[in-house]
Amino acid sequence: MSDDDLSDFERTEFCHEGKTRAVYRRGSGPAVIVIAEMPGITPKVLAFARQVAGIGCTAVLPHLFGVPGRDPNAGGLATVRTLASAMIPACVSKEFVTLATGRTSPVVGWLRALARYEHERCGGPGVGAVGMCFTGGYALAMATDDVLLAPVLSQPSMPAALTAAQKRSIDISPEDLEIVKGRCARGLTVLGLRFDSDKFVPAERFEFLREQLGDAFIAVELSASTANPDGAMPPHSVLTEHLVDEPGQPTRAALDQVLELFRSRLLSTV
Repeated sequence: MSDDDLSDFERTEFCHEGKTRAVYRRGSGPAVIVIAEMPGITPKVLAFARQVAGIGCTAVLPHLFGVPGRDPNAGGLATVRTLASAMIPACVSKEFVTLATGRTSPVVGWLRALARYEHERCGGPGVGAVGMCFTGGYALAMATDDVLLAPVLSQPSMPAALTAAQKRSIDISPEDLEIVKGRCARGLTVLGLRFDSDKFVPAERFEFLREQLGDAFIAVELSASTANPDGAMPPHSVLTEHLVDEPGQPTRAALDQVLELFRSRLLSTV
């Protein structure tokens, strides 16, 4: 894909506790916070956001790292530069937790405030959120706030799965996890997506989430053979890089399940 100029998205800024970031929006209706994976708001992340807007929601994309709209698959040194420009600042920033277990990244507080603001602005019963890869667990940590009704964890990759403890964990503090568990007991559903061969999202992480959240955690685990073979890396990004957007494809079915969660929790009038 070529770079995306985001011409069909509105650009604004949101400030919370002295931190101001750009925010891109498209659509109308209840808000869904789309938290991009590395290396940022890529053309395929934007394509997913357009599908969210297409069902009658407002896709809201906070700019956390990278260059919005840049295609990371340009090839050669351009690809390396794109990845490095996003990953190095994020990995060293105190706002993002990458290795520690049992911690919620500080940036989640800013995202919770954004979710509350977008709920007031867009209306509806609440908001949805999708975290991807590096940000996958953020959607879970945001669910401490009752305004979040539809959290989706797409290939949640933090903390880095280097040890047994890191594999059986996700980037959320014990205190925040207890709050989410309480909400799950009262009816919250958490949707998780991964490819079964993905070493960045080990099976132990989803086992941990099943143990903690019980039947409220809906795991979608796809065979690596169903991933888009044109992806630039081994099967990983279910909703973007490795999506095969064709009827009957398992990754398309996973995308449809995500969109249906948003419809049922944010758009249903029943």
